[in-house]
Amino acid sequence: MKKKHVLLLGGTGFIGGALVNRLHKEKVPVLVVGRADVGSLLQVLPSCSTVVHLASATTPGLSSEQPALEQSNIDLTRRLVECLSAQTETHLIYFSSGGTVYGNPARLPVTEEDTLAPMSPYGMAKAAQESVCQELRDIGHAVTILRPSNAYGPGQSLRDGFGLVRTMLEHAHMGTPLEIWGDGENVRDFVYIDDIVEATVRLIQSPQDSGTYNLGSGKGHTINQVKNLVEMACNGPVKTIHRPARGIDVRSVVLDISRLTMQLDWEPKMDLTQGVARTLDWLQRRPAGIGSWAPND
Repeated sequence: MKKKHVLLLGGTGFIGGALVNRLHKEKVPVLVVGRADVGSLLQVLPSCSTVVHLASATTPGLSSEQPALEQSNIDLTRRLVECLSAQTETHLIYFSSGGTVYGNPARLPVTEEDTLAPMSPYGMAKAAQESVCQELRDIGHAVTILRPSNAYGPGQSLRDGFGLVRTMLEHAHMGTPLEIWGDGENVRDFVYIDDIVEATVRLIQSPQDSGTYNLGSGKGHTINQVKNLVEMACNGPVKTIHRPARGIDVRSVVLDISRLTMQLDWEPKMDLTQGVARTLDWLQRRPAGIGSWAPND
């Protein structure tokens, strides 16, 4: 059977949903398999030329309180790799985490060659899953590992402890206080959803790729700077409550994206100021009803 489909494992989330929309526009056949449907992998994989593994049942904050939850993510990746081991022509693209696997880097921006030193169970599990995927590489499979930074943009749902830009916009709208762990001077690299999708599509179009890449904006912003941008976009304050800093939180991480830029002739197009404004516009334009966020509601 000729392999044509792109399979998205965990394709119903923020990045997966945006990627599905783009692939549909490109007339690329797509299969979406959720975590609960992994039993169907053996049946559908033979028709797939590429598998994009986006599935994760945790967030950094969630597994910091319940580290054992990460085992299910590792087990899922192990199951996928076992299923793919006999399919040498299938390209695997695994989404790791550039925001957590490096810990507190000794230098910024951090490159793919720098040491992995995750500080949280979430980051540790991502690094462990990279190692599982490496086993496929070692037997000759094409395996791309992506380390994305903090994703944001239209389509991102509100999720506790995840998605700073989306969360801040919600608190600005509702007038509720946002918890900030520490002094707000932690630095993060924020990458817009369209830039993530564009890079991923280009990798799907490179079926022999087997690289490891940082995927971000290559620029750092503090949490306080993001707060200022959100306040300017919303024309109002974001109330905050500062909590003691947590041991799982990286102080500063900015990704060196030069490897991906050279490999794909790709570069991020959206700066954070414009990206925040576009995300706000999307929130305000959603239809009335469940999940609506009209300007005057």
